[in-house]
Amino acid sequence: MTSGEAGGSSVTDAQRMYDMAPCGYATVAWSGTILAVNRTFLQWTGYTTESLVGVRTLADLMSRATAVYSQTHLRPMLLMAGSVREIALELVCADGSRLPILLNASLERDDSGEPEVMRVVVFDASERRAYEQELFRAKERSEASEAHARLLARTLQETLIPPSSPQITGLELQTAYRPAGDGEEVGGDFYEVFQRRPGEWVVVLGDVCGKGVEAAVVTALVRYSLRAAVVEHESPAEAMHLLNRIVLEHDTDRFCTVVLMYLRQVGSGWAADLCIAGHPAPVLVRPGEAPYSGQTTSSLVGVLDDPVFVDSHLELAPGDLLLLYTDGVTEGRRDADFFGDQRMLESIDAHRGSTEGVVGGLLADVLEFQQGRTSDDMAVVSIKVPEVAEEDLPFA
Repeated sequence: MTSGEAGGSSVTDAQRMYDMAPCGYATVAWSGTILAVNRTFLQWTGYTTESLVGVRTLADLMSRATAVYSQTHLRPMLLMAGSVREIALELVCADGSRLPILLNASLERDDSGEPEVMRVVVFDASERRAYEQELFRAKERSEASEAHARLLARTLQETLIPPSSPQITGLELQTAYRPAGDGEEVGGDFYEVFQRRPGEWVVVLGDVCGKGVEAAVVTALVRYSLRAAVVEHESPAEAMHLLNRIVLEHDTDRFCTVVLMYLRQVGSGWAADLCIAGHPAPVLVRPGEAPYSGQTTSSLVGVLDDPVFVDSHLELAPGDLLLLYTDGVTEGRRDADFFGDQRMLESIDAHRGSTEGVVGGLLADVLEFQQGRTSDDMAVVSIKVPEVAEEDLPFA
């Protein structure tokens, strides 16, 4: 083979590589006029060489939005940097269809330094666009699903929190529930107060681990199971055993902590039998004494096949106040610091005059400690035996 033959072959190969490359090539004058295109570019767009070269500008082939972008961004970037990469644009093909592309380009200048020619490489981005659109649709579906799940969870939770505290003759009662953050994420805190039989009431307060729909479903299960259990069992601990079996048999890995208390009036006071299943013990406030909690705590609910549940007994005299709470109170966080037991007891002591004052004051103190945004749900129930008026005393 002669050197001339070899040179001719090289030219032919180079031309073939240019024409049949898996990307579109175009040479464009700085004025915008198309000077040359390869066969791939023509195949993708459906134009002919005669209809483009020396006749149309590159901007003529762009959709209106991308043509504006080309003038306001692409050309200034080329002037400043000399090249651009992966610019997403859209070409209008000969048949009117749209071709999403990624464009790379470099700028060549003449001897005087003025911009002269743009070398443009075009990549078909149809599959990428379709993939991005599918990702966007998947994101929309996911967000819609999450919104639906939050709505369902909130609806479930609204059925778990009584709209108002019941009126109990001979007993002051105040309840409150505050969700974490902005309330979008539903937790597992709940409480309920209902009559078991004439003269006897039940107070339930608990916390199902986790958040969201599943936590709300388990919360509903716990609530309604306890309503049935207290009818069958005279002891809170016995009712807790039944609840434990129900939760274990349910298709969930959630567990919960619960305080279950039976209340009955005895003379001017009240007797309380309670079982504390893995939950923080209630705080007892007696007149003239510092608040304290010392009741026996039993096993968690929904963890062990053979748990230990123990009843405790309290005699509540006139003036005594008992406060039940979930761990969102003591575990309220400010940076690395927790609100904690000591701050809680100090807050209860400061607001001990009434059930309303204790509940409202405690939640306000926790909220202030967290600078207005709670890190966890909080549920609080406060009961107080009214003090006996002097005219009602036997010696009055």
